[in-house]
Amino acid sequence: MSDFKELDPLLHQRLRLAIMSMLVATEKAEFKLIKQKTVATAGNLSIQLRKLEDAGYLKIDKSFRGNYPLTEVRITGAGQVAFNTYVTNLQGYLKP
Repeated sequence: MSDFKELDPLLHQRLRLAIMSMLVATEKAEFKLIKQKTVATAGNLSIQLRKLEDAGYLKIDKSFRGNYPLTEVRITGAGQVAFNTYVTNLQGYLKP
């Protein structure tokens, strides 16, 4: 099994992979939409977003829309590369 490349442990988790998959397709999304699409709790989603941000895979921008808080999440260049590498390495497991 030495021919199999390591899968990024940060992305090899259901919720974080779902977040990154969403952002690859849209480049940015509001916290509320990510929460709705992933069916995650606000607390768990916040924790997972912070882990991805700490790794440099995404950027979190907080602002206000009118009087309401707005949290937007964007994928970074490093996040795009990490996701593409993850997908490529995973394909190696499917087509050895």
